Amino acid sequence: MNKIISAKEALKKISDHQTVAILGSGGGICEPTFLLNSLGNMYQNTGAPKNLTLLHANGIGDKNTFGTDALAYEGLVKRDIAGHWGMAPKMAKMAQEEKIEAYNLPQGVISQMYQSIAGNKPGVITKTGLNTFIDPRIEGGKMNKSAKEDLVKIINIDGEEWLHYPNINIDVALVRGTTADENGNITYEEEAAILDGISIAQAAKNSGGIVIAQVKNIAKAGSLKTKDVVIPGIYVDYIVVDSNQPQTCERMYDPALAGNVNVPVENIAPLPLDPRKVVARRAAKELRHGMVINLGVGMPSGIAAVAAEEGYLDQLNFTVEQGIIGGMPIGGVIFGVSHSPEAMIDQTLQFNFYDGGGLDIAFLGMAQMDRDGNVNSSKTGALLSGCGGAINISQNAKKVVFCGTFTAKGFKADVGDGKISLLREGDIKKIVEQVDQITFSGTYARKIGQPVLYITERAVFELAKDGVMLTEIAPGMDLEKDILAHMDFKPIIAKELKKMDSEIFIV
Repeated sequence: MNKIISAKEALKKISDHQTVAILGSGGGICEPTFLLNSLGNMYQNTGAPKNLTLLHANGIGDKNTFGTDALAYEGLVKRDIAGHWGMAPKMAKMAQEEKIEAYNLPQGVISQMYQSIAGNKPGVITKTGLNTFIDPRIEGGKMNKSAKEDLVKIINIDGEEWLHYPNINIDVALVRGTTADENGNITYEEEAAILDGISIAQAAKNSGGIVIAQVKNIAKAGSLKTKDVVIPGIYVDYIVVDSNQPQTCERMYDPALAGNVNVPVENIAPLPLDPRKVVARRAAKELRHGMVINLGVGMPSGIAAVAAEEGYLDQLNFTVEQGIIGGMPIGGVIFGVSHSPEAMIDQTLQFNFYDGGGLDIAFLGMAQMDRDGNVNSSKTGALLSGCGGAINISQNAKKVVFCGTFTAKGFKADVGDGKISLLREGDIKKIVEQVDQITFSGTYARKIGQPVLYITERAVFELAKDGVMLTEIAPGMDLEKDILAHMDFKPIIAKELKKMDSEIFIV
């Protein structure tokens, strides 16, 4: 059988109402972009296939021309079950307009579900998601009114509550690699991550489905090194070649991202001194030599830059949920990759380690925080982003630190001379009476005795037994005027309220 066919031939094998699992992560990482664009074009030209269910652990896209936005057409997609939505604004808009059924499940759970499907197990059974919006007693991961099916269940094992995520049958898998030989064996030499392509392929095959792989190069059968093969050819039905396949949305190929060369971190420019750097510097004070660390998307990614600038990056073990270990994690659209990583493993295995408590500390972003210590990073107002890996990470890390500015939308401040001065207060309060959606449960954290900090540019809070406690304020800030006046609740005030270190606010 000749596995190498055109995109048109391959995509014609997708039928109406089928479930399509898609490999990829934000910024075009391991994303079969050519296949996605071709599928969107085929639907526009022919009206087929219709009413697909999409399943993907990661957010896929770059908020512009990459990702599942290529499929954001009425009638093409019926349901999207995603780990994250923030990189695909057109698909998110369809969800908001009730044109599709929108579900958000934890990134790690979907990744683990592929292994469960492949192994014919009953689904994923985990505590990840308890007391958050994933919990069926709260929202059940349903992101709009059109999402009516219950995809998550509560079960009891030996007197303890667990969440059960039943398997989802996969008809088609769309995966990607760098090179395929004529037998369909796929290597990843230019990829910036491995993700969970092999698990997706196995799940599709053992569901009775097909696997379509996009690659950049074709090699002769038997010419690839055995240990370089990431997805074996026995799992691959069809190969589609895109000779212009970029490594990410930002670059055709960077060997440092693929781990093929080591780029000295001193070549990386330091962050400018602003409120974001203040938060990163204060958060970095929670680091200890040898820690295994996760940095979330957004503001927490600046912590690696601070460690590099101050010369102790090599004393830490940064990890990213996409399966990256070591190196310097990169923020922005291509979050999920690192400069000069030490290792890349399957994303599913990374989450197994995280879920088991392997992280010493995790730093995550926060859109809102409330009096119970709950954090929302998945849905604020009309903005639909999703939880990504945050629930797996925050619920299971030995310690979690949330990072964010005190207010949002228009907030400006001047930093220098050992203090911070507010120039314009943000129009939106982020410290509220009750969060719009519970991505992190303060109640659950207290139950398991997890230490939690909330760091902003002007104040630091911790999760205490009786609620949120204010423990530090920044030099130059007035407690009443600059902090309490911009909160929807009054926190517990520490008996020994400290000043944040002035060195944080010095160039």
